[in-house]
Amino acid sequence: MRDAASNWFAERTSVSAQWGIDALLAAKRERGETVSVVIPARNESGSVGAVVAGIRTALMQEFPLVDELIVMDSLSTDATAEVARANGALVRSVADVRPDLGVRAGKGEALWKSLFVSSGSILVFIDADLTEWGPHFVTGLLGPMLTERDTWLVRGFYDRLLDVAPGTRSTEGGRVTELMARPLLAARWPDLAAVVQPLAGEWAIRRSLFEQLYVPVGYGVELATLIDTWLLHGLDAIAQVDLGERGHRHQSVHDLGAMALEILQVADVRSWLVERGAEQSIELAQYERGAATTWRMRQVAVTERPPSASVVDEDGDRC
Repeated sequence: MRDAASNWFAERTSVSAQWGIDALLAAKRERGETVSVVIPARNESGSVGAVVAGIRTALMQEFPLVDELIVMDSLSTDATAEVARANGALVRSVADVRPDLGVRAGKGEALWKSLFVSSGSILVFIDADLTEWGPHFVTGLLGPMLTERDTWLVRGFYDRLLDVAPGTRSTEGGRVTELMARPLLAARWPDLAAVVQPLAGEWAIRRSLFEQLYVPVGYGVELATLIDTWLLHGLDAIAQVDLGERGHRHQSVHDLGAMALEILQVADVRSWLVERGAEQSIELAQYERGAATTWRMRQVAVTERPPSASVVDEDGDRC
C-alpha cells in the first residue's frame, strides 16, 4: 500500500459508534444541511419494508435527522412499491420520473433519477435487500459529512455475511470487490487502495457533487463515483466508516459476471481506454454445465447518464 493510501486510512477511517445522534443533529442545524435517504429497490418486497420502517422510526420520528425517505422503484414486478409505501416511504418509479429522458433498468439509473425528485443537500444511499443492519448505517455515513465541510463522499464498509451452507456463515462476501474492483484499483489508482469496500451499496455524497458526475446506469455507479470524486477533489475529500456487519441476498455467479463487466467498463472509461457511450451495451457469453453445455449471449448495459446538472428540465431550461 502506498504512503498516501496508508496515511488516508489512518486519518479518514472511523467507526459508526463514534457518531452520536445528538452531535449529528447539532451539526446539521449549525450547517443548515438537509438529508435525503434514497433506497433503490427492484423486487425487494421481502426486505424493503423493514429497511424503510427502521430508518423512519429511528431517524425521522424519534430523532429528526432524516428529512426525506425515498424508495426508487426500479421496474419491480412484485409488491416492492406497495410495501415501501405502507411503511412510510415516498415511492417513485424510475419509469415515472422524467419519462422524457427514457428509462433503463439498473441501480445507477435509480440513483440518477433520484436527483430529480429529492431535495436534500446530502444524499444517503441504502440498499433495499438488507437483512442484518441498523439505523447506525445512516448515522455512521452522515458523521464525516455533517461534521467536516471538506468531506464530499463517505463510503461504508462491513463484514459481508455469506451463507455457505445451512447453519454456516462466512464473512467472505463481496466477491466482485476482491476479484475485480480491488485489483483494478491496485493497478490503476493505488491511492484508493485503502478503501475497504469500493463497491459498498451504502454511501453518502453531497448533492452538489453528485449532480456534476456521469452516472453508470448499473452496478458501476459506486466505483465511478469513488474514482470521479478522487479525480475532482482528491483523496482527503473521501472518508469511510466501519458499519459492522451486513446481511443481504446474494446474487448468482452469472449476475456477478455481468456486474464485473460493468466495473471493468467503468475503469476503462476512466482510464481513457474506451469512449463513454450514451447508449452502449456489451455482449457477455455465459455457460451452463448439465447433461450438455449450453450458452447464451447476455447484453450488459454500460451506458452512463450525463451529469444531472447538465440536463434541461421538461420546459427546456437547465436543471
